[in-house]
Order: sequence, then C-alpha cells, then structure tokens
Amino acid sequence: MTAFRESISLSYPPTGKFLAKYLGGEPNDHTIGAIALHLLYGGFAGCLFSVPFGEGSNSALDTETEGLIAGLGYGLLLSVFGERVMLGRLVGVSLEEDESTIFHAGHAMYGLALGAWVGSRS
Repeated sequence: MTAFRESISLSYPPTGKFLAKYLGGEPNDHTIGAIALHLLYGGFAGCLFSVPFGEGSNSALDTETEGLIAGLGYGLLLSVFGERVMLGRLVGVSLEEDESTIFHAGHAMYGLALGAWVGSRS
C-alpha cells in the first residue's frame, strides 16, 4: 500500500503528521518512524483480518474471491476510520480531495492484496 501511495503522491504515510504532533518537529523529521509505525499497525490489522480465515474456521470466507471481497471492504473500512478518526480527530488533519482519493485507493489495494493472500491459504 505504501509503495502504491508513494509512487503516485510522492509522500510518506500520514503517520509522519501524527508523530510530529505528539513528538514534535516536522512530519519529514519522522520518515523512518512513520513508515515503521504504519507497517506495525498495518501488520496488526492484517492479523486481525486473518482470524476468520484460520485453519478449522467455520467462516464462509474461504476462497480467493470471497477473500478479495472481504479484503476490499476491510481495507475501505480501515481507510474511513483512518481518515475520520486517526487523521481528523487525533491529528486534526483534513485531507484535500486528491489526497483523500489516493488515501482510499491505497487502502483498497491493501485490502485486495490481504484478502487474496489470506483467502488463498484457507
């Protein structure tokens, strides 16, 4: 997701703004921390998504197609939460329309990749 977003918007994850607000400095001062934090909670979110797909699960979400659909929904849900709660309320940042579009597209890519990967392992 970050590689997709960076190649289009030439910017790092908005977690740099989060770290700057709470640790001080400018967002660009926290490049490595921003990427690390983004990967950390993205990995955690991926682990949470994979729970219904675990071995022995009775979930109907057990194919790649169902994984893609569920992953897309999950990615977009995370995106709305991220924009409204994490950025809007915690950081006080309002994304411009083009930034918001890329933000949501990146999370859709994350969800699709996650859903395809997890769904193929059930």
